[in-house]
Amino acid sequence: MTIRVAKMLLVFSVALFYFVIFFNNVTDYDSNYQFVRHVLLMDTTFPGNHGMWHAIQAPWVDAAFYASIIGWEALSMLLCLAAGMKLAGALRESATMFNSAKRWAVIALTVSLLQWLVAFLIVGGEWFLMWQSKDWNGQDAAVRMFIVVGIALLFVAQPDTEEQP
Repeated sequence: MTIRVAKMLLVFSVALFYFVIFFNNVTDYDSNYQFVRHVLLMDTTFPGNHGMWHAIQAPWVDAAFYASIIGWEALSMLLCLAAGMKLAGALRESATMFNSAKRWAVIALTVSLLQWLVAFLIVGGEWFLMWQSKDWNGQDAAVRMFIVVGIALLFVAQPDTEEQP
């Protein structure tokens, strides 16, 4: 039961993390909007780099990209919340039932991982060369969150048996 509870608590914790991110992005919209805007503008990348043709100077694209990030965060939060509730409901069930309930956690955590990998590391980091910016570089945070959520996914995905403590 201890391992099952740990798995459930990790999934609920990721949901809480996304709630705080979502809340901060909605209540302090402009702070992270400026981050997205500068990444897409590429205005703090290395001078004279040959990738500047990737830069986007359309405010509506900045707003749409930021809205998609906030939407992705909300989706991750809701999926993790639902997954945690599924796990809570299956805590005392058989190992087969608990393993089946983990399906939603695997989906939720994968959706979360994809945000850090696709939006932040691939699109922001590599396409918009965020790694070149000293001021608007979120790669360290993205890698940290990819690792945290990835470890949670690996732990949750481990098969449960009837003999677990």
